[in-house]
Amino acid sequence: MAAAASELQGMPEALAEGMSASGRTAEKLSLPSLQSKMKRDPDVYESELSLIYSQFKSLVELFEQQASHNFTSLSGVATDPTVAKDLGDRATFLAHVTPFYPKQLPQFPKELAQFLRSSSRALPSHLRVHVAQALILLINRQMIDIRETLELFMELQTLGDKVLRKLAFSHVIHSIRRLNQKHKNDSKNRELQSILFAMLQQEDEIKAKRALITLCELHRRKVWFDERTANAICMACFHTSSRIMIAALSFLIDYEKIEDDDDSDDSDSEDDQSAQQPMVVVNKEAIYKANNKGTTSSKKKKKAKLQRIVRNMKKQQRLQAEQNNNSNYYSPLNYLKDAQGFAEKLFSRLQTCNERFEVKMMLLKVIARTVGLHHLILLNFYPYLQKYIQPHQRDVTNLLAAAVQACHDMVPPDAVEPLFKQIVNQFVHDRSRPEAISVGLNVVREICLRVPLLMTEDLLQDLVLYKKSHEKAVSSAARSLVTLFREICPSLLVKKDRGRPSDPKARPKAFGEVQIASNVPGIELLEENDEESDDDVESGSIGTSNNDNESDEDVFPVEEDDQSDEDNVSEHAFSDFSIDHGTDDDNDSTDEQEDEELSDDDADDYRSEEEEEDEEELDGPSSRQGTSTPGSEDGEKKSKAQKRKFDDFDEELQAAGKSLRALKKLAGAKLGNDSSDTQDGILSNEDFQKIKELRAKKDARNALSQHGFKLPNSDQLSSKRVDAAKLEANIRKKLSKEEKLALIKARREERGKYQARSAVKQKKTGGQSNLQKERKKLMPIAAKRAKVAKSRQEKKKKQQRAGKQFRGRKAWK
Repeated sequence: MAAAASELQGMPEALAEGMSASGRTAEKLSLPSLQSKMKRDPDVYESELSLIYSQFKSLVELFEQQASHNFTSLSGVATDPTVAKDLGDRATFLAHVTPFYPKQLPQFPKELAQFLRSSSRALPSHLRVHVAQALILLINRQMIDIRETLELFMELQTLGDKVLRKLAFSHVIHSIRRLNQKHKNDSKNRELQSILFAMLQQEDEIKAKRALITLCELHRRKVWFDERTANAICMACFHTSSRIMIAALSFLIDYEKIEDDDDSDDSDSEDDQSAQQPMVVVNKEAIYKANNKGTTSSKKKKKAKLQRIVRNMKKQQRLQAEQNNNSNYYSPLNYLKDAQGFAEKLFSRLQTCNERFEVKMMLLKVIARTVGLHHLILLNFYPYLQKYIQPHQRDVTNLLAAAVQACHDMVPPDAVEPLFKQIVNQFVHDRSRPEAISVGLNVVREICLRVPLLMTEDLLQDLVLYKKSHEKAVSSAARSLVTLFREICPSLLVKKDRGRPSDPKARPKAFGEVQIASNVPGIELLEENDEESDDDVESGSIGTSNNDNESDEDVFPVEEDDQSDEDNVSEHAFSDFSIDHGTDDDNDSTDEQEDEELSDDDADDYRSEEEEEDEEELDGPSSRQGTSTPGSEDGEKKSKAQKRKFDDFDEELQAAGKSLRALKKLAGAKLGNDSSDTQDGILSNEDFQKIKELRAKKDARNALSQHGFKLPNSDQLSSKRVDAAKLEANIRKKLSKEEKLALIKARREERGKYQARSAVKQKKTGGQSNLQKERKKLMPIAAKRAKVAKSRQEKKKKQQRAGKQFRGRKAWK
């Protein structure tokens, strides 16, 4: 130790002699100037590098010897502040020049890390910070891997040095974030996670808490947004230390940060600071100056500043969008591997713990959110909640919100029914306060939204009567309950309360009932639309066929002679049929002929109607006259109408070529088959787009009929958090005297100073009055003269009346 001390005393002189002996300079160079020269020409300054490196080793050896003797405080040489400053300066100097001397300083990063690991508690605070900064510089320049130093920087956070703790924490977060910036490096992430997970499971409370804070921050920043990290944070709820359990519960409940008296400064992040900063707006002038004004270096600085502002704006917009969404999709509870085991284990800890009431409330919230999110069955949880359901209970709205969150459609109604009756009996009765009644009705509505089988007809009719209450909170809660059951089960309501429900036969699903899709969702909408379109087409075709028949008669008139001949032939045929009708042999022969004709028709059934029409047209009228029937005239008209339809077949075929289903519909109509278009299960892209449009129209119609009320499904209810403040909707809270005075003063400031009405009229800055406008009104000359003459006459009459007044003594006196 004495040799090391003597060597330390001769350091400055040796450095100056070595630098002057090289002949490059006669003056003593400072370390920053020497550092810049060594970066520009590394080969020339190897002797100076070896000298400074040997000095650093001597200082490290001295401090290690003191640490081996268990010095709690530095003494002797170490008490000199200049020695500590020299060691910090040399460590920083070597960290800067190490990338330029990889062969001369291959072991320096490991030596520096080992020195900080072994002597961190014995070093002074400012020296620890300098050595840590030098090591961070080496890690950033990839001279040493973060996997070798992660455990060291996690231990540095437990020393009680606030500056060093903040530096080490920010370094760990930014290093892991930079490691996964371009792509996820799974192999390195697993090694780093193993180190933090091992620290989290230790019984040392300080190390476990620092590991938990680091994992929560990385998960919140979505750097380690995987199942391993989420499950590690959730398993911290079972730590032996209550502080670790409270910190994990706080993060799972999605508090803004892990609140702790000692670590409140550490939990602050850049995202929180940027969220508190005001939004910066980039104007056109700044963009113009950055691109067109100034020198090249100033333009570069302005462009860099603009880029920073734009990045900050994008980050603020992203954070604001995430806050507006307010979804628990990013909660670690979503990634639990064994959600049922987690909930059961946490509930057993809740039953046996002796923590304060706030901690029990946090456990209740996490258990309820887990049960509702994963649709778990935890039957003992509902009787446990039933003990606390009282109107005078502390934080009863949070308890009720947890009870609602734990209800879902997979829970047996019998298990929730005692809790449900407890809420109704304790909150909703005539002697209860209006605030308690409104909260009870809101909770009943939320529970029935998730488990509608709990409600009975008599209970619902009793609860609906509260809609006549004079308290707004109570009446609105009762009306919301009526609105809910109009959608899920209108039959439970009285006829006057049903209104006009969208589905009068709606009923809640039985327990365990599941709807299985056997076809494409929305295909029924497409079939209904096809039927409507078919009805429109048929009505249009009937109208056109009538018009076609009329036009055919006009264009091709039937001659009267031919018509009379056909009538005669038909009369002879009827007379022959009536004469030969009596004999049995003739009847048998006619039956055989009919059977033969039917068999021929069955054999030739494959022929299309168009071919038969063509054959009839080729045979001509002569063939039709030989086999004339009483309905031959109608057959002629029908064949002519079908001929016109056959001419339009090409146009229909071209119009139907745009959709596969239209082609199949046309083919089915021609073949006479009334089969559905989706027998083969093939739908085109146009069909799916049509289904999407029809579904949107149906949703819009339902929204209009339901006045914007839409019934959420089970997944939406489970992912949605139940806010305790919404259970107290429309409740007027009593204001204290200070709040009333503050409200009165605020209203006084809003209105102006009191003034008389005349003063307000005098300060009027608007237009003129009607009298002023009348005086300045432009009139014709004749009207002006008449007005002047009239005023003169009125003036003379006034003067005459004034002169005749009796001013003497009264006659009766």
